[in-house]
This record gives sequence, structure tokens and C-alpha cells, in this order.
Amino acid sequence: MKLKKSYLDSSKMKYFFKIILILIFTLSFSESKANTLLESLQSAYLNNSKLNAERANMRASREEKREAVSEFLPSVTISGYNSAQDNSKGTADDLYIEPKERSLLVEQKIFQGFSGVANLQKKIKGQKIGEFKLKKVEQEILLETAKVHAELLLNRKKVNINLINVDLFERQVETDQNRLEKGEINLTDLSQSESSLAGARAELIAAENDLVTSKANFEKIIGKKSTEDIKEIEKINLNLPESLATAYRISNSENPDLQIALMEHEQSKLDVTIAGSELSPSATLSYKIAEQDDISSTVQERTQQTVTATATWSLFAGGKNIFNYRKFQEIENQKELLLEDRKKTTKTEVANAWSSYQSSKGMLDSIRSQVKAAEIANEGITLEYESGGSRTTLEVIQSRSILLNSRINLASSERNFLISQFNLLSAVGRLTANHLNLKQ
Repeated sequence: MKLKKSYLDSSKMKYFFKIILILIFTLSFSESKANTLLESLQSAYLNNSKLNAERANMRASREEKREAVSEFLPSVTISGYNSAQDNSKGTADDLYIEPKERSLLVEQKIFQGFSGVANLQKKIKGQKIGEFKLKKVEQEILLETAKVHAELLLNRKKVNINLINVDLFERQVETDQNRLEKGEINLTDLSQSESSLAGARAELIAAENDLVTSKANFEKIIGKKSTEDIKEIEKINLNLPESLATAYRISNSENPDLQIALMEHEQSKLDVTIAGSELSPSATLSYKIAEQDDISSTVQERTQQTVTATATWSLFAGGKNIFNYRKFQEIENQKELLLEDRKKTTKTEVANAWSSYQSSKGMLDSIRSQVKAAEIANEGITLEYESGGSRTTLEVIQSRSILLNSRINLASSERNFLISQFNLLSAVGRLTANHLNLKQ
């Protein structure tokens, strides 16, 4: 029995350790999952604190709309009281009584000068504003995610390029030392190589520092630590507008800033209507049923039913209602001007984003050609130099510097071209999880 029990305990422990290993593997996998651009976008969309806070704000705007609907529904109030009266000057029967009442009051607003309808429409538009504000924050976070992911990848490339460059200059210094001993070059040539090596090491240190910064920005925006095996950004289809005219057309209906300005202008019109209702009459209808006990010595029980129609019209309130009405008229004028300004700003932003997209695309193609030419030139100059040809140390250093700069420029141009596409999507209003097919 003891052996059997010991075997069972051992089996449980093994099962327990298996579960722990599975959990550790799962956690480590999820922790290192954000190694592609789409995975980074997905992680930021689900985990970013600023975006989650705006989601809560949108849910609050929905509750405001439901609150406005309640203005059209009747109010029901139940009340009652139980009191005691000591009538010292009354008759003997009325010296001490205990009146009681139980009542039900139903009130319904009939007319409020159209303020109820206007307030409901205002809250509906307020909910739409909340949705567009959420979309705006969503676009900002996804754009920042693309930027930090591309920046991290760029800085890793810079580190790798500079590592290769340092290695090449280290080998050149060794080669030049051997050639100096043979008398093929002079001390000046060796000093040039050593100087270039020191410069290459300084560039490597700067690239490594930039990489540390980009890792911190990555974790801040995306909510996960960067991985060492972050993958090259493959060509992705973002369904960009085919022309500038198409981009203008899309932005007119989907740009969140423009839609927010439009909704706020429409809200200001409704505020004028609500303020105007203070100059209009209002009417309410109420029904009350009350049961009363022990009213007096002669009345033991009584039931009262009352229907009341009330109409009010504030003719003069010290001018407050008139001044309030004029104030909201001026606010409407302000919102109209802001809307016109936003239309112009949106058009400018779309044009700039389109221009940047086109120019970065052309620049990327040119730099790719430059890198190919620089690689061929550097290879030929290096072979001639190492074989004892007419090439000088300075020519080798210059060709390697050109190659280094062209490779870094290529990595930067690839980053700029990617970000220009995301900027264009953001300008027209389509940089959303739905458009990018992210899980929601």
C-alpha cells in the first residue's frame, strides 16, 4: 500500500510539473509573439491603455443617450406618511388621532418647447462623437505602433550594418599592417584605416544606443517587450486610395477629425433649439391616487383620485433666457467656422500624405539602384586594392563609406515608405482594426 501510495504521489507530481512547463511555454510564447508588424498592431489594439480608456469614454456616451430617452417616459412616485396628532382643544373623540396616507403619483411631460427632442438628438450625435473619438485614438495608436515597430527594425538593421562595417575595417587594418611591414604602403595609409575603424566603432555605439531607445518606445506603445527575432516587414496590401481624388472623397466621409467637427456643429444647432425652449410654454399631465386613514373622528377612510394638467410659460426671467439663447447662437457660428477650417485642414493633410507617399516610393526605388551600384563599385575597388593594384587606401575607405551610407539610407527609405502608407490611411480615416483585418 505504501509503495502504491508513493507511486500515486510521484505520478501527481509529474503531472503537476507538466502543467507548469506547459504554462511557462505558453506564457513565454505569448510574451514573444509580437515579432511581425501585424502582431504588433494586434497587440497594441487590444492592450494599449489609452485606447482602452477611450473605449470606456464611448460606453459612457451611450449611457448619456439612454438618459435622454428617459425624458419622454413618465415618472412614477410612491409615497406615504404616518403621523400622530394631539388636539388638546378639540372634542374628546378628536384629542388623539393617527392620520395615514399612501399615494401613487404618475407624471408625464406633454410639451417642453421641443427641448426634449432636441436633447435626445444631441445625445445621439454625442454618441457618434464618442465613436469618432475612439476611431481617432485607434488610428493614433496604430500609427504609433507602425512607427515604433519600423523604427525598432531600422535600428536593428543599423546595428547589423555597422557591425559588418567594423568587421571590414578591422580586417583592413590587419591587412594594412602586413602591407606596411612589406613596404607596400606607408604609415599614413595605415593611420587612415585605423581612423576609419575608430569612426566605425563610434557609429556602432550610436546605433546600439538608438536601439535601446526604440525598444523602450516599442514596449510603451505595444504593451510587450520587443523580441530579438523581430521579422522583416513583408509587403502588405493596405488597400490604399488609387488617386488623390479618391483620397479626398474617402476623407470627406471617414476622417474622424472632420466628422467630429461636423457632429459638434450639428450639436450647436440643437443647443440653440434647447435654449429657445426656455422662451416657450411647457405642459405636463399628472395623475394621483391617494388612500387616507383616520383623518378625523368622523372620517376613517378616504380615497382620492386627482388628474392635473399644468401649463407654464416663463414670460420674463430677468433676461437670462434671452441672453442664454444669444450665447448659443454665437457658439453655433463658432462651430460653423471651425468646421470650415477643419475641412481645409483635412484636405491639406490628405494632399501632404499623398505627396509623401508618392515621393517616398520613388526615392526607395532610386536608393535600391544606388545600393546595387555601390556594392559593385566597392567589391571591385577592394579586390584591386588587396591584389596590389593602383587603388589607394583612401579610395577603399570612401567606397565603403558610400556603401555603408547607401545601405542605411535604404533601410531608412523602406521605413519611410511604410510609414507614408500608414500616414495616408490615417489621413483619409481608414487606419482602423477593421480595415487591417485585426481581431476585435
